[in-house]
Amino acid sequence: MSGSTFGHAFRITTFGESHGGAVGVIVDGVTPGLEISTEEVQVQLDRRKPGQSFITTPRNEPDKVHIVSGYFEGKATGTPMMMILYNSDADPSAYDTIKELFRPGHADYTYLKKYGIRDWRGSGRASGRETSGRVAAGAVARKLLARRGVSVLAYTVKAGGISCETFDPEVIEHNLLRACDTQAAERMMEHIALRKDELDSVGGIVECRISGVAAGLGEPVFDKLDAELAHAMLSIGAVKGIEFGAGFRVADMTGSEHNDQMSADGFLTNNAGGIIGGISTGADIVFRVPVKPVSSIARAQRTVNVAGEEQEIRTEGRHDVCICPRIVPVVEAMACLVIEDHYKRQASLHA
Repeated sequence: MSGSTFGHAFRITTFGESHGGAVGVIVDGVTPGLEISTEEVQVQLDRRKPGQSFITTPRNEPDKVHIVSGYFEGKATGTPMMMILYNSDADPSAYDTIKELFRPGHADYTYLKKYGIRDWRGSGRASGRETSGRVAAGAVARKLLARRGVSVLAYTVKAGGISCETFDPEVIEHNLLRACDTQAAERMMEHIALRKDELDSVGGIVECRISGVAAGLGEPVFDKLDAELAHAMLSIGAVKGIEFGAGFRVADMTGSEHNDQMSADGFLTNNAGGIIGGISTGADIVFRVPVKPVSSIARAQRTVNVAGEEQEIRTEGRHDVCICPRIVPVVEAMACLVIEDHYKRQASLHA
Protein backbone atom coordinates (compact mmCIF):
# COMPACT_ATOMS: atom_id res chain seq x y z
CA MET A 1 0.00 0.00 0.00
CA SER A 2 2.87 2.35 -0.84
CA GLY A 3 0.98 4.85 -2.98
CA SER A 4 3.12 7.71 -1.69
CA THR A 5 6.41 6.08 -2.78
CA PHE A 6 7.86 6.30 -6.30
CA GLY A 7 10.96 4.81 -7.87
CA HIS A 8 13.25 1.80 -7.42
CA ALA A 9 16.99 2.44 -7.11
CA PHE A 10 16.31 6.16 -6.68
CA ARG A 11 13.18 6.32 -4.55
CA ILE A 12 11.10 9.07 -3.03
CA THR A 13 8.27 9.18 -0.51
CA THR A 14 6.30 12.41 -0.18
CA PHE A 15 4.29 13.41 2.87
CA GLY A 16 2.04 16.17 4.17
CA GLU A 17 -1.22 17.94 3.38
CA SER A 18 -2.16 21.31 1.93
CA HIS A 19 -3.27 22.84 5.24
CA GLY A 20 -1.38 20.59 7.63
CA GLY A 21 1.82 21.47 9.43
CA ALA A 22 4.23 20.75 6.59
CA VAL A 23 4.89 18.97 3.30
CA GLY A 24 8.07 17.27 2.20
CA VAL A 25 9.91 14.26 0.89
CA ILE A 26 12.30 11.48 1.85
CA VAL A 27 14.79 10.57 -0.91
CA ASP A 28 16.63 7.25 -0.85
CA GLY A 29 19.39 6.24 -3.24
CA VAL A 30 21.21 9.57 -3.48
CA THR A 31 24.81 9.04 -4.56
CA PRO A 32 27.04 9.73 -1.54
CA GLY A 33 29.32 12.71 -1.89
CA LEU A 34 27.01 14.58 -4.24
CA GLU A 35 27.61 18.28 -3.71
CA ILE A 36 24.31 20.12 -3.59
CA SER A 37 23.26 23.24 -1.73
CA THR A 38 19.91 24.19 -0.25
CA GLU A 39 20.01 27.15 -2.66
CA GLU A 40 20.00 24.78 -5.65
CA VAL A 41 16.93 23.03 -4.29
CA GLN A 42 15.30 26.36 -3.46
CA VAL A 43 15.68 27.61 -7.04
CA GLN A 44 13.42 24.83 -8.27
CA LEU A 45 10.93 25.25 -5.42
CA ASP A 46 10.67 28.97 -6.17
CA ARG A 47 9.55 28.11 -9.71
CA ARG A 48 6.67 26.02 -8.30
CA LYS A 49 5.60 28.08 -5.30
CA PRO A 50 2.32 30.07 -5.24
CA GLY A 51 1.91 33.81 -5.66
CA GLN A 52 3.97 34.24 -8.85
CA SER A 53 1.37 36.19 -10.85
CA PHE A 54 -2.33 37.07 -11.09
CA ILE A 55 -3.08 33.67 -12.67
CA THR A 56 -1.71 31.70 -9.72
CA THR A 57 -3.01 31.37 -6.19
CA PRO A 58 -2.02 34.34 -3.96
CA ARG A 59 -1.35 32.00 -1.04
CA ASN A 60 1.82 33.35 0.56
CA GLU A 61 4.03 30.32 1.09
CA PRO A 62 7.81 30.95 0.99
CA ASP A 63 8.38 27.19 0.57
CA LYS A 64 11.75 27.43 2.29
CA VAL A 65 13.39 24.03 2.24
CA HIS A 66 15.00 22.45 5.29
CA ILE A 67 17.28 19.44 4.72
CA VAL A 68 17.15 17.53 7.98
CA SER A 69 18.93 14.25 7.21
CA GLY A 70 21.21 12.55 4.71
CA TYR A 71 23.21 15.73 4.30
CA PHE A 72 26.46 16.94 5.90
CA GLU A 73 28.77 19.84 5.10
CA GLY A 74 27.10 20.49 1.74
CA LYS A 75 27.18 16.89 0.53
CA ALA A 76 24.77 13.97 0.41
CA THR A 77 25.82 11.20 2.77
CA GLY A 78 24.08 8.40 0.87
CA THR A 79 21.60 7.82 3.70
CA PRO A 80 17.92 8.82 3.32
CA MET A 81 17.65 12.55 2.67
CA MET A 82 14.65 14.21 4.25
CA MET A 83 13.53 17.65 3.07
CA ILE A 84 10.67 19.51 4.72
CA LEU A 85 8.73 22.69 3.93
CA TYR A 86 6.63 24.11 6.73
CA ASN A 87 3.22 25.54 5.81
CA SER A 88 3.11 29.14 6.97
CA ASP A 89 -0.04 30.51 5.29
CA ALA A 90 -2.58 27.74 5.74
CA ASP A 91 -6.18 28.91 6.11
CA PRO A 92 -8.56 25.95 6.50
CA SER A 93 -11.35 28.29 7.64
CA ALA A 94 -11.88 29.18 3.97
CA TYR A 95 -13.38 25.70 3.55
CA ASP A 96 -15.73 25.75 6.55
CA THR A 97 -18.81 26.58 4.49
CA ILE A 98 -18.23 23.85 1.91
CA LYS A 99 -16.62 21.06 3.93
CA GLU A 100 -19.76 18.93 3.66
CA LEU A 101 -19.96 19.39 -0.13
CA PHE A 102 -18.17 17.51 -2.88
CA ARG A 103 -16.40 20.03 -5.12
CA PRO A 104 -16.78 19.20 -8.85
CA GLY A 105 -13.47 18.16 -10.40
CA HIS A 106 -11.82 17.52 -7.04
CA ALA A 107 -10.97 14.26 -5.30
CA ASP A 108 -13.31 14.93 -2.36
CA TYR A 109 -15.78 12.18 -3.28
CA THR A 110 -13.20 9.58 -4.31
CA TYR A 111 -10.98 10.07 -1.25
CA LEU A 112 -13.98 9.61 1.02
CA LYS A 113 -15.01 6.46 -0.82
CA LYS A 114 -11.49 5.01 -0.58
CA TYR A 115 -10.53 5.89 2.99
CA GLY A 116 -13.86 6.50 4.70
CA ILE A 117 -12.43 9.80 5.93
CA ARG A 118 -11.08 12.84 4.14
CA ASP A 119 -9.16 16.00 4.94
CA TRP A 120 -11.46 18.73 3.60
CA ARG A 121 -8.88 21.49 4.15
CA GLY A 122 -7.94 22.42 0.60
CA SER A 123 -7.96 18.84 -0.73
CA GLY A 124 -5.52 17.62 1.92
CA ARG A 125 -3.20 15.04 0.39
CA ALA A 126 -4.84 15.46 -3.05
CA SER A 127 -3.75 19.11 -3.21
CA GLY A 128 -1.20 20.27 -5.74
CA ARG A 129 0.84 21.39 -2.73
CA GLU A 130 2.00 17.78 -2.39
CA THR A 131 4.13 18.30 -5.50
CA SER A 132 6.54 20.57 -3.64
CA GLY A 133 8.21 17.47 -2.20
CA ARG A 134 8.59 16.05 -5.70
CA VAL A 135 10.24 19.26 -6.91
CA ALA A 136 12.69 19.22 -4.00
CA ALA A 137 13.64 15.61 -4.78
CA GLY A 138 13.79 16.41 -8.49
CA ALA A 139 16.40 19.09 -7.78
CA VAL A 140 18.67 16.40 -6.31
CA ALA A 141 18.08 14.09 -9.28
CA ARG A 142 18.72 17.01 -11.65
CA LYS A 143 22.13 17.59 -10.06
CA LEU A 144 23.02 13.91 -10.49
CA LEU A 145 21.88 13.97 -14.11
CA ALA A 146 23.93 17.09 -14.84
CA ARG A 147 27.04 15.06 -13.99
CA ARG A 148 25.93 12.60 -16.67
CA GLY A 149 25.43 15.37 -19.24
CA VAL A 150 21.62 15.10 -19.14
CA SER A 151 19.35 18.16 -19.20
CA VAL A 152 15.57 18.37 -18.73
CA LEU A 153 13.47 21.25 -20.02
CA ALA A 154 9.68 21.63 -19.89
CA TYR A 155 7.53 24.51 -21.12
CA THR A 156 3.96 25.46 -21.96
CA VAL A 157 3.07 24.92 -25.62
CA LYS A 158 -0.65 25.61 -25.33
CA ALA A 159 -2.99 27.34 -22.88
CA GLY A 160 -6.58 28.44 -23.20
CA GLY A 161 -6.73 27.06 -26.74
CA ILE A 162 -3.78 29.21 -27.93
CA SER A 163 -0.69 27.37 -29.20
CA CYS A 164 2.94 28.38 -29.44
CA GLU A 165 4.09 28.83 -33.02
CA THR A 166 7.83 29.11 -32.36
CA PHE A 167 10.28 27.51 -29.95
CA ASP A 168 12.78 29.70 -28.12
CA PRO A 169 14.18 28.16 -24.93
CA GLU A 170 15.58 31.53 -23.87
CA VAL A 171 12.12 33.05 -23.30
CA ILE A 172 10.60 30.26 -21.19
CA GLU A 173 11.57 31.73 -17.82
CA HIS A 174 10.78 35.28 -18.95
CA ASN A 175 7.01 35.08 -19.35
CA LEU A 176 4.31 34.22 -16.83
CA LEU A 177 3.14 31.11 -18.68
CA ARG A 178 6.63 29.61 -19.05
CA ALA A 179 5.77 29.33 -22.74
CA CYS A 180 8.35 28.86 -25.49
CA ASP A 181 6.83 31.64 -27.64
CA THR A 182 6.65 35.19 -26.24
CA GLN A 183 3.93 36.45 -28.57
CA ALA A 184 1.76 33.39 -27.96
CA ALA A 185 2.30 33.83 -24.22
CA GLU A 186 0.90 37.37 -24.42
CA ARG A 187 -2.23 36.11 -26.20
CA MET A 188 -2.57 33.32 -23.66
CA MET A 189 -2.45 35.81 -20.79
CA GLU A 190 -5.12 37.99 -22.38
CA HIS A 191 -7.39 34.97 -22.78
CA ILE A 192 -6.74 33.78 -19.22
CA ALA A 193 -7.55 37.24 -17.85
CA LEU A 194 -10.94 37.07 -19.56
CA ARG A 195 -11.67 33.63 -18.14
CA LYS A 196 -10.69 34.86 -14.68
CA ASP A 197 -13.17 37.74 -14.95
CA GLU A 198 -15.81 35.16 -15.86
CA LEU A 199 -14.96 33.17 -12.69
CA ASP A 200 -13.60 30.33 -14.80
CA SER A 201 -10.28 28.60 -15.48
CA VAL A 202 -8.31 27.17 -18.42
CA GLY A 203 -6.14 24.16 -19.20
CA GLY A 204 -3.21 23.67 -21.53
CA ILE A 205 -0.40 21.43 -22.74
CA VAL A 206 3.13 21.17 -21.35
CA GLU A 207 5.94 19.66 -23.44
CA CYS A 208 9.14 18.20 -22.01
CA ARG A 209 12.47 17.60 -23.75
CA ILE A 210 15.16 15.43 -22.15
CA SER A 211 18.56 15.74 -23.84
CA GLY A 212 21.80 13.82 -23.41
CA VAL A 213 20.28 10.50 -22.30
CA ALA A 214 22.42 7.51 -23.24
CA ALA A 215 20.94 4.78 -25.40
CA GLY A 216 19.91 1.65 -23.53
CA LEU A 217 17.89 2.88 -20.55
CA GLY A 218 14.61 1.14 -19.75
CA GLU A 219 13.46 -2.13 -18.18
CA PRO A 220 11.21 -4.14 -20.54
CA VAL A 221 8.60 -5.29 -20.43
CA PHE A 222 6.64 -3.70 -17.59
CA ASP A 223 9.11 -0.97 -16.61
CA LYS A 224 9.74 0.41 -20.08
CA LEU A 225 11.17 3.91 -19.98
CA ASP A 226 8.11 5.46 -21.62
CA ALA A 227 5.81 3.47 -19.33
CA GLU A 228 7.62 4.78 -16.26
CA LEU A 229 7.59 8.34 -17.55
CA ALA A 230 3.86 7.94 -18.17
CA HIS A 231 3.43 6.66 -14.61
CA ALA A 232 5.34 9.66 -13.30
CA MET A 233 3.38 12.22 -15.31
CA LEU A 234 -0.04 10.72 -14.67
CA SER A 235 0.68 10.76 -10.94
CA ILE A 236 0.55 14.57 -11.14
CA GLY A 237 -2.99 15.52 -10.17
CA ALA A 238 -3.86 17.84 -13.04
CA VAL A 239 -2.30 15.75 -15.84
CA LYS A 240 -4.82 13.76 -17.88
CA GLY A 241 -2.71 12.01 -20.51
CA ILE A 242 0.65 11.75 -22.28
CA GLU A 243 2.02 11.34 -25.80
CA PHE A 244 5.58 10.72 -27.01
CA GLY A 245 7.21 12.00 -30.19
CA ALA A 246 4.63 12.13 -32.97
CA GLY A 247 2.03 11.21 -30.35
CA PHE A 248 -1.54 10.58 -31.41
CA ARG A 249 -0.68 11.64 -34.96
CA VAL A 250 0.73 8.12 -35.45
CA ALA A 251 -2.84 6.90 -35.92
CA ASP A 252 -2.94 8.74 -39.26
CA MET A 253 0.60 7.93 -40.41
CA THR A 254 1.91 5.08 -42.52
CA GLY A 255 4.80 2.90 -41.44
CA SER A 256 7.11 4.57 -43.94
CA GLU A 257 6.18 7.96 -42.52
CA HIS A 258 6.51 6.99 -38.87
CA ASN A 259 9.59 4.77 -38.86
CA ASP A 260 12.73 6.58 -37.69
CA GLN A 261 15.18 5.56 -40.39
CA MET A 262 18.89 5.51 -39.60
CA SER A 263 22.13 6.59 -41.18
CA ALA A 264 25.73 6.28 -40.05
CA ASP A 265 25.17 9.52 -38.12
CA GLY A 266 22.13 8.22 -36.23
CA PHE A 267 18.35 8.52 -36.52
CA LEU A 268 17.05 10.69 -39.36
CA THR A 269 13.79 11.55 -37.54
CA ASN A 270 12.47 11.25 -33.99
CA ASN A 271 8.83 10.24 -34.33
CA ALA A 272 9.35 7.73 -31.53
CA GLY A 273 10.24 10.53 -29.13
CA GLY A 274 13.60 9.02 -28.19
CA ILE A 275 12.26 5.66 -26.95
CA ILE A 276 11.82 2.43 -28.96
CA GLY A 277 10.79 -0.87 -27.39
CA GLY A 278 10.70 0.88 -24.04
CA ILE A 279 14.44 1.67 -24.26
CA SER A 280 16.10 5.03 -24.89
CA THR A 281 17.60 5.50 -28.36
CA GLY A 282 20.04 8.29 -27.51
CA ALA A 283 17.89 10.88 -29.29
CA ASP A 284 16.05 13.56 -27.32
CA ILE A 285 13.15 12.15 -25.31
CA VAL A 286 10.14 14.32 -26.14
CA PHE A 287 6.66 14.05 -24.64
CA ARG A 288 3.60 16.23 -24.02
CA VAL A 289 1.00 16.18 -21.25
CA PRO A 290 -2.46 17.81 -21.24
CA VAL A 291 -3.18 19.81 -18.09
CA LYS A 292 -6.83 20.08 -17.06
CA PRO A 293 -8.51 23.40 -16.20
CA VAL A 294 -8.26 24.26 -12.51
CA SER A 295 -11.22 22.68 -10.71
CA SER A 296 -11.67 25.41 -8.07
CA ILE A 297 -13.86 28.05 -9.69
CA ALA A 298 -16.27 30.55 -8.13
CA ARG A 299 -19.00 29.86 -10.68
CA ALA A 300 -22.14 28.19 -9.35
CA GLN A 301 -22.06 24.43 -10.00
CA ARG A 302 -24.28 21.49 -9.13
CA THR A 303 -23.11 18.93 -6.59
CA VAL A 304 -24.25 16.87 -3.60
CA ASN A 305 -23.28 16.88 0.05
CA VAL A 306 -21.97 13.95 2.08
CA ALA A 307 -25.58 12.89 2.73
CA GLY A 308 -26.26 12.69 -1.02
CA GLU A 309 -28.50 15.76 -1.09
CA GLU A 310 -28.31 18.05 -4.14
CA GLN A 311 -26.67 21.40 -3.48
CA GLU A 312 -25.19 24.40 -5.29
CA ILE A 313 -21.52 25.22 -4.71
CA ARG A 314 -19.13 28.06 -5.43
CA THR A 315 -15.49 27.33 -4.67
CA GLU A 316 -14.15 30.70 -3.64
CA GLY A 317 -10.76 31.55 -2.16
CA ARG A 318 -7.13 31.49 -3.27
CA HIS A 319 -6.88 29.45 -6.46
CA ASP A 320 -4.93 29.33 -9.72
CA VAL A 321 -6.62 30.21 -13.01
CA CYS A 322 -4.17 28.21 -15.14
CA ILE A 323 -1.84 25.68 -13.54
CA CYS A 324 0.52 25.22 -16.53
CA PRO A 325 3.36 27.51 -15.38
CA ARG A 326 3.52 25.88 -11.94
CA ILE A 327 3.28 22.36 -13.38
CA VAL A 328 6.31 22.94 -15.63
CA PRO A 329 8.85 22.45 -12.77
CA VAL A 330 6.83 19.47 -11.49
CA VAL A 331 6.99 17.78 -14.90
CA GLU A 332 10.75 18.43 -15.01
CA ALA A 333 11.20 17.04 -11.51
CA MET A 334 9.32 13.82 -12.22
CA ALA A 335 11.24 13.35 -15.47
CA CYS A 336 14.52 13.79 -13.57
CA LEU A 337 13.48 11.20 -10.99
CA VAL A 338 12.65 8.61 -13.65
CA ILE A 339 15.82 9.10 -15.69
CA GLU A 340 18.17 9.01 -12.67
CA ASP A 341 16.39 5.91 -11.37
CA HIS A 342 16.92 4.17 -14.70
CA TYR A 343 20.59 5.14 -14.86
CA LYS A 344 21.07 3.50 -11.46
CA ARG A 345 19.08 0.43 -12.51
CA GLN A 346 21.15 0.14 -15.70
CA ALA A 347 24.37 0.31 -13.68
CA SER A 348 23.21 -2.58 -11.49
CA LEU A 349 22.54 -4.65 -14.63
CA HIS A 350 26.23 -4.64 -15.49
CA ALA A 351 27.62 -4.68 -11.94
